[in-house]
Amino acid sequence: MDKINYYLYHIPGKKIGVTRDLISRVVDQQGYSLDEVEVLEQSTDIDYISDRELELQQSYGYRVDRQKYKDLYINKPKNQNKMYINATEQTSTFPVPVSKLKGRLMDMMGKTWETMHGEFEINMDTIAWIMDNVKTSMYTTERSYIYNKAFAKYFQVKDHATEAERFPFGKDAYQVYLDGLTTRANGNGNWRYDRSESERFQKIRDWAGERGLYTKGDTKTQFCKLMEEAGELGRAVLKNDNEEFVDAIGDMVVVLTNMAHLGGTTIEECIDAAYKVISKRTGKMVNGTFVKDEK
Repeated sequence: MDKINYYLYHIPGKKIGVTRDLISRVVDQQGYSLDEVEVLEQSTDIDYISDRELELQQSYGYRVDRQKYKDLYINKPKNQNKMYINATEQTSTFPVPVSKLKGRLMDMMGKTWETMHGEFEINMDTIAWIMDNVKTSMYTTERSYIYNKAFAKYFQVKDHATEAERFPFGKDAYQVYLDGLTTRANGNGNWRYDRSESERFQKIRDWAGERGLYTKGDTKTQFCKLMEEAGELGRAVLKNDNEEFVDAIGDMVVVLTNMAHLGGTTIEECIDAAYKVISKRTGKMVNGTFVKDEK
């Protein structure tokens, strides 16, 4: 039986690690090219390479792993390397920190798991979404999770709810999730986003995801930010400052878009829910304010 060769690799400025397959681990999973990686040592002795990894991590000034490579991968039962995903009604929890999640997901390509919102699958598209939206557990940094409803909505899982629940205004009104719409409201009062509006919200989410807001932020911090922007809007109104008025409203829309995302929904869904209520509301204007009729 051939002996396994272990590579002690270095990504300058980033990390030192050990792997049995440089291409799979460093290129496919971590996204680096081979010219960005240097092999410091290689050995068939797992004990030596495990000790050497920790030694070099310390000498190079990187974070030192809590467990040796051999304890993480070699001494575990085979099926223990298969990450168990715990699904509740609201979340799917992964028993690894965010920093290690992508690699573990890549190792389990094609795995599926059942949730209240349907069957989820690990593939390149879902891994990208998970990494953009994953959060660290409030109880331990060694666990991470996603919101199942947000995942299902994004990927249009068909059996996660009845059609009436998924499309309260009719199926056409939710085509924004598939290919966008170009009309506003039809005769039945069903609100429809045009493509440009949907793209604006998605651009906000892309911007926030690239900057780590969804992995490091939460709804509480976004609420504080919203109150700050509301204060700026109030000052703009009092000063009759049109430029600041426009800027403040735009900032509030950005904050609300991100708050909705962090809360496991979308700004589009929130607007739909609000319009469903106000479209049926009757009343009259009193001193510049709409006062709804009492039921």
